[in-house]
Amino acid sequence: MKKLVFIICCLSVFSSLGQEIIQDPQPEVVLDSLYREDQFYVGVTFNLLLNRPSDVSQSGFSGGLHLGFIRDMPINKKRNVAFGLGVGYSLNVYNHNLFIGEEETTGQNVFARLQGTDFGINRFSTHLVEAPLEFRWRTSVPETHKFYRIYTGFKFGYLFYFNSNFKQADLRVKQTKVDELNRFRIGATFTFGWNTFNFHFYYSLNPLFNDKALLDDGDKVGLNTAKIGLVFYIL
Repeated sequence: MKKLVFIICCLSVFSSLGQEIIQDPQPEVVLDSLYREDQFYVGVTFNLLLNRPSDVSQSGFSGGLHLGFIRDMPINKKRNVAFGLGVGYSLNVYNHNLFIGEEETTGQNVFARLQGTDFGINRFSTHLVEAPLEFRWRTSVPETHKFYRIYTGFKFGYLFYFNSNFKQADLRVKQTKVDELNRFRIGATFTFGWNTFNFHFYYSLNPLFNDKALLDDGDKVGLNTAKIGLVFYIL
């Protein structure tokens, strides 16, 4: 009986030693103390035309798609305050009742209200390359990518392609060359949210058309654009 107890004790000791020998050590988690946040972005917006002339209105849905890369540059030790500078692309579509055409004799652009006129399509689209500049505050830490954020700043852009499209049953007018455009764009931005969902606001500080864009009664076309939507950030 004593021999049996001794053998059992020896087997227990060897078994515990064997478990300790073959047990893999847990890898040490190394935190990145020099992390950066929110490098890539994708946004979708509902677009508005503000400061419109009288009797010029929007119709249907106007939307935008925005994407790009922002270099995150923290400026404090906790790395929760930073500047962001980047480059991006923006596509915007606006549905409205403003006709943009061209006189056949002079080649000059014509702007007119489409009151009481039946039409199938009347919209223009803008394609921009943009340079966002942001001041960033967030509650981020190296252990998680879920945090609150408030980003504010400006977007500097260049409108490199413009397309106005008007379509009736028996008439279609497409206009891509509009000298009255303010192609250099600047707008104020504000973004806030938590984790995946972030609300984004944009307001252009200069009108889309310059002072040479006039309606038939002499009113300036103007038009400041605004965008309201969601932006998603990817590291």
